[in-house]
Amino acid sequence: MPVTIAKERWSSKCLETVLGTGSKQVKVGGDCTLPFLHFEGEIPNPPVAALEVLDAPPQEWPDFLSALYEGVLGDPAAWAKKCVEYGADLVALRLTRIHPDGENASPEEAARVAASVAEAVDVPLIVLGCGVEEKDAAVLPEVASALSGKNCLLGCATQENYKSIVAGCIANGHAVIASSPLDINLAKQLNILITEMNLEPERIVIDPSIGALGYGIEYAYSIIERMRTGALMGDRMLAMPVILLVGQEAWKTKEARTPDAPDWGEQKKRAILWEVMTATGLIHAGGHIAVVRHPESLRHIKGHIAQMMQPQRY
Repeated sequence: MPVTIAKERWSSKCLETVLGTGSKQVKVGGDCTLPFLHFEGEIPNPPVAALEVLDAPPQEWPDFLSALYEGVLGDPAAWAKKCVEYGADLVALRLTRIHPDGENASPEEAARVAASVAEAVDVPLIVLGCGVEEKDAAVLPEVASALSGKNCLLGCATQENYKSIVAGCIANGHAVIASSPLDINLAKQLNILITEMNLEPERIVIDPSIGALGYGIEYAYSIIERMRTGALMGDRMLAMPVILLVGQEAWKTKEARTPDAPDWGEQKKRAILWEVMTATGLIHAGGHIAVVRHPESLRHIKGHIAQMMQPQRY
């Protein structure tokens, strides 16, 4: 007995953002349907995955994670090359040394590091600040200038510091990460403010401040899904691609950090699964870029995306 598959017809689509230059340029977004529902509409670009690079050797990473980057942890450019060897679609450089409570590195030093990483790899570059809004507002415009013409993705811009960061992106041809608490109205409000500065909506990527598996992922899933449906229904201020900063969330959970335990099993396997399940779950909600730390997580995520991008026949 034949079964008729119900199909939703949407009136609009997600915006498409282009990152990087040359043959390794990455396109995200442009979806005309919900994730992986190929029978309902076109999905021109698959979700992508990035590996994270720090500008200083990480102190809190477990040994089995740091060991994968042995010999390059003190050299961000060499570390970035290693990420590309592992198969990363993009490299995400996190500027930890600029934090005021740490080394408090200067904007010029941060720009130098970012430029060296950009020269070392041919995949698109994401540059993330330290999360202190005032410091990021001072650093990221300098970074934007040093990376002029590279078409990078810089963030995170918040409602408190977006003006200087967005201005740097406009002047130097970059896209910006618009970061807001996990709330649709706040995300829309920030996107409106940024577009009022005349940055094209196609050069904005939304960071909805996700939670890891077991730590609010259900709420994150529902918000991202609502963003996706809003975009497909014609809301242009929700139509930007979504970035998922998975690594920073998954690896700080107690399930990922706790050493081997009789009841929980091997830490390495558990931590990787925590990262993979967080990323793949939120990609199914509507995420477009997943930033992770472990190369095995990257492999699992990319394999899952490749499988899901095979259209099913109905």
